[in-house]
Amino acid sequence: MANDIDIASLAAELRALISRLKRRLREQGSVGDLTPSQIAALRRLDRDGPATVSNLARAEGVRPQSMGVTVAALEAAGLVAGAPDPNDGRQTLISTTPLCVEKLARGRAARQDWLARQIVNLSSEEQAQLAAAADILRRISES
Repeated sequence: MANDIDIASLAAELRALISRLKRRLREQGSVGDLTPSQIAALRRLDRDGPATVSNLARAEGVRPQSMGVTVAALEAAGLVAGAPDPNDGRQTLISTTPLCVEKLARGRAARQDWLARQIVNLSSEEQAQLAAAADILRRISES
């Protein structure tokens, strides 16, 4: 029964399991020898589109100087490029390069493939339970 469940313990266990799953997924789709802040910046650019260093810094909660160092390293690696902002020529918009887009896509595919292989190894009953749990987790994440 729901009354017999220790909600706080369940929440703690789910948080720990989701964190561990995120780590495992990250391991599967590595984008090379990038730092977590570099990966975060690339994913933000990939998801939200071109941005100034200042806007990227604000979105990631870091100082513009720190983001400037991050962006410089990504530029040196050929993963991002700057271009004048068409709305304000004084600003530079940073965007991902085709090389970066390809690497990100390969990483996503590797994570997807790894997870699919893990799910295939489950019994039909476990797969059905996982599908039901995914629906519940979706509802929680959207609330």
